[in-house]
Amino acid sequence: MITVHELSKTYKDQTVLNIPHLDIPKGQSFGLVGNNGAGKTTFFSLLLDLIQPSTGHIDSHGVVVNTSEDWKPFTAAFIDESFLIGYLTPEEYFYFIGELRGQSKAEVSDLLSNFEDFFHGEILGQKKYLRDLSKGNQKKVGIVATFIGSPEVVILDEPFANLDPTTQIRLKGIIKDLAASSGVTVLVSSHDLMHVTEVCERIVVLEKGQIVKDIVTAPATLKELEAYFSGAAQRPNLETESPESVPSENAHLEGSSPAIATEGVAEEGEK
Repeated sequence: MITVHELSKTYKDQTVLNIPHLDIPKGQSFGLVGNNGAGKTTFFSLLLDLIQPSTGHIDSHGVVVNTSEDWKPFTAAFIDESFLIGYLTPEEYFYFIGELRGQSKAEVSDLLSNFEDFFHGEILGQKKYLRDLSKGNQKKVGIVATFIGSPEVVILDEPFANLDPTTQIRLKGIIKDLAASSGVTVLVSSHDLMHVTEVCERIVVLEKGQIVKDIVTAPATLKELEAYFSGAAQRPNLETESPESVPSENAHLEGSSPAIATEGVAEEGEK
């Protein structure tokens, strides 16, 4: 279980996230939605110890993530392309991640064979560096890399962006299977309300850093969310800064990424 305790993040006098309490049970497919600046990436960055909380903390399977690294072996994430290593080929990157997670090349290759349809013949055996792939193909690599080593928690920030419709459909099937068949806790953020309602059994709406809706997904959920974001439903009066006035969610990453995020390695190799 992932548990949030009195969590907040403030930059100077601007509070960009304020979640007093939140429980995410093991094996749940959890969706996080909200407009730009709502706090989605900030929450994921706190969950991955990329930034430090101003108050409170997050427990992941009993581990306080900003005081211990014991959560890293069972957690995998893909937030954006900075988690990749641009000067490696996809195969080299997959094997590198496998080595970090105690997997042999044979085990990694066996896993990759399950994603041939998802790769659509555009990833493996192309003799291209990751930096030379399209945004969509880079995302495919980052997403599949999170599955190496059978993590218990998988975190995907905007996984459907830059993917073609066929790949989006295949990814939805993968995410559903992870939570339903493997008991993996899957956290997904997305601007696409239809996608997130299709793959997540629970959806939390963030606005100006606060939880304004916590919904168990049902047939009417998509219409409920559309009504909320279109302004047809009554929205709370939140006493926080407007999204336009707060810093970018990606602008203040204070720490280093987890095992799969090897930005330092990438920068060193590209000098």
